[in-house]
Amino acid sequence: MIAIVQLMRASLLALPILLSLSGAALAQQPPRPEPTPVSPVTVMPPTLPPKVTATWPAAGEAVAPGILVLKVAFDQKMTPLAWNYADAAGGERPECVRAPRLLNDGKTFVLLCRTKPGKSYAVGFNAVRDGGFANEAENPALTAQLAFTTSTAPSVYTLKSAMKAAGLKDDEAPIQEAPPLVAAKP
Repeated sequence: MIAIVQLMRASLLALPILLSLSGAALAQQPPRPEPTPVSPVTVMPPTLPPKVTATWPAAGEAVAPGILVLKVAFDQKMTPLAWNYADAAGGERPECVRAPRLLNDGKTFVLLCRTKPGKSYAVGFNAVRDGGFANEAENPALTAQLAFTTSTAPSVYTLKSAMKAAGLKDDEAPIQEAPPLVAAKP
């Protein structure tokens, strides 16, 4: 027992020496680098789910067959990389390119499609809400449907005519050309 007490006294006497040595070692370390700022994070307030406010063609409308620019507008600004077009009851889904384009208003998507004469078409928007249309806060849009028919009138054969029928301006084409590649300078 006496040996333990003597060992503890020796340890307590050596403690200030050890602390001063460790302080000298810490003083010799390089200063810590300053934190690197990271791009800001945008926190979005809670939102109601977006809902479809307009489509072209309108529900129940009969349109000319051929090239068609399917247009769907929402009541809120949307994220450009999330959408879901699906089969719906009441008709076939038109043949369309894979991805729509979000127009500059941030609320309207346009999709290039092809239709045949005298057919009934139906499209579901956000039939599967995960990964589907969503607002900027990533809140999924409500599910909606569009049903329309095509007449036996002459077909629309040009993109310009299809855009005019959908009420689109020249800069609102459903497809965009990729920007030209710039050659790297040596």
